Amino acid sequence: MLRRPVSAKLPVFPWDTLSDVTAKARAHAGGIVDLSVGTPVDPVAPLIREALAAASASPGYPTTAGTAALRQSAIAALERRYGVTGVGEQAVLPVIGTKELIAWLPTLLGLGGDDLVVVPELAYPTYDVGARLAGAQVLVADSLTQVGPQSPALVFINSPSNPTGRVLGADHLRKVVGWARERGAIVASDECYLGLSWDASPLSVLHPSVSGGDHTGLLAVHSLSKTSSLAGYRAGFVAGDPALVAELLAVRKHAGMMVPTPVQSAMTAALDDDAHEKEQRDRYARRRDLLLPAVRAAGFTVDHSEAGLYLWATRGEPCRDTVAWLADRGILVAPGEFYGARGAQHVRIALTATDERIAAAVDRLAS
Repeated sequence: MLRRPVSAKLPVFPWDTLSDVTAKARAHAGGIVDLSVGTPVDPVAPLIREALAAASASPGYPTTAGTAALRQSAIAALERRYGVTGVGEQAVLPVIGTKELIAWLPTLLGLGGDDLVVVPELAYPTYDVGARLAGAQVLVADSLTQVGPQSPALVFINSPSNPTGRVLGADHLRKVVGWARERGAIVASDECYLGLSWDASPLSVLHPSVSGGDHTGLLAVHSLSKTSSLAGYRAGFVAGDPALVAELLAVRKHAGMMVPTPVQSAMTAALDDDAHEKEQRDRYARRRDLLLPAVRAAGFTVDHSEAGLYLWATRGEPCRDTVAWLADRGILVAPGEFYGARGAQHVRIALTATDERIAAAVDRLAS
């Protein structure tokens, strides 16, 4: 018998609390419009599927470090798409989906009970979960003054933000980097939505205007789940400080954390091709152009949401009441409280539904 189940350290998995409203939304005569989880629904580009299939006869173990081709493609894509320069081949590491990396990053870095991890006040829950799994302390803070004289081991930042779509400017990012370096803290920047900008232009923490060309103490986390619809492939990578990446690689080798060879091949194809990425971005832009005015016309205020895959919306009432109101119309969204106490009156509305389902949501919001 387990002395103390690991799950006892963790909060209730938030999505398990939506069963009642999910059933209500599914009962709608026109079927459910699921704008909750944010899972991609669009087809995987043929060139990616072809690369996956071509590498399917791979009986041997994959390389934990990733193929040289994959690492080179990631480096080139970071520069071509986001203006990130100065990343060497030893400073990139593929991961089995970025949620896996975020959840295990404090543990992989050797953090424990004496270490402090700082997470944003409104944030992807896995930052907190990862710290708990490592047994580290957690401080929820949006400003450096909230941290005070403490010296954290790890600081998570997320721009564009999940759930709010907020973009942190270059000045803000530079301040965080400088502050962290003065205290010897690592900055882990979740950049999974970096390629989905609408009303603002997000920057990578590795961008020269932020890092000064020095990636010491910095890790940038990138996912292909959204921009290439590869959530089912579990395809992501981390880049940044070569010494930190080398440490992650060394531990991951022992733990058997390897991205399958066919997936590495698919990732390489996805990173080499910008046309499919632009096509996917354009899909989300069209859906946003339809859904955003419909949400506002239905009486919601939409805050931030200048980038990313979500609308951060409120009707000035408890978020669960808003979730129920939308479920009555067959629309399922995520309660803002999933992401922190400051989300108590907001809901997160995803753009990840088919054109037909987005159109259905627009019609229902107008009725």
